[in-house]
Amino acid sequence: MAGDLLFDQLVSEALQLGFSGWDFSVISHRWQEGPTSWDYRQIVRERIGQASSLLDMGTGGGEFLSSVVPLPRHTWATEGYPPNVPVAKARLAPMGVQVVETAESVLPFADGSFDLVINRHTGFVAREVYRVLAHGGRFVTQQVGGSNNIRLNELLQDQVSFEFSYWTLEYLVQQLQEAGFRVISQREDFPDTVFKDIGAVVFYLKIISWQISDFTIEKYRDRLLAIHDIIQERGCLSIKGHRIYVEACIG
Repeated sequence: MAGDLLFDQLVSEALQLGFSGWDFSVISHRWQEGPTSWDYRQIVRERIGQASSLLDMGTGGGEFLSSVVPLPRHTWATEGYPPNVPVAKARLAPMGVQVVETAESVLPFADGSFDLVINRHTGFVAREVYRVLAHGGRFVTQQVGGSNNIRLNELLQDQVSFEFSYWTLEYLVQQLQEAGFRVISQREDFPDTVFKDIGAVVFYLKIISWQISDFTIEKYRDRLLAIHDIIQERGCLSIKGHRIYVEACIG
């Protein structure tokens, strides 16, 4: 009974947490993702130093892009989730960055517009990225792989179902090569993801709604309670994430 009361309290608190842009700091003390063997931010900073024009795909609230200043004079950002667009504009417009609301499938830019395209954790269509890059341009991306935190699916679902399971390193490299890219570097990591209470698990599944597409507290309550018991016994739930790094160029 006491366990149920704590469960309900933690879940209720998690559901009331605010969330803006793509900023997870509100939950950072309760949900932690381990580092990768590469430093994506540092790699991007180095590539920006060689570019005169930049596109950041799927900028969220502009959190990552604003952390890699100084930016090229001609810098644009796209974002496909409407509530994030005003957040990104408020953060990036004072830095001279133009933010465009658009899906990743069609980029509203002329052919050869950018020296560098970066993409952190947003889907992409390889041929569109290729089209907007100038000759000699580079595409630098860190992606969330198709087995990311799949242990949650195993714990909650009778039959594991994740619509993006095909999103693997091999698939991404193939798509880029078929679009005409020359792949320079490719890496893959499975860093630990640590949930320190059941509220953090619920918050994650609420925000990352595609992990379990039909997720509700009511539908999954019994299995969430089982995860809660695991965390109470072990102090946390530690599972494996999935990160992919690819750098590709034209010419």
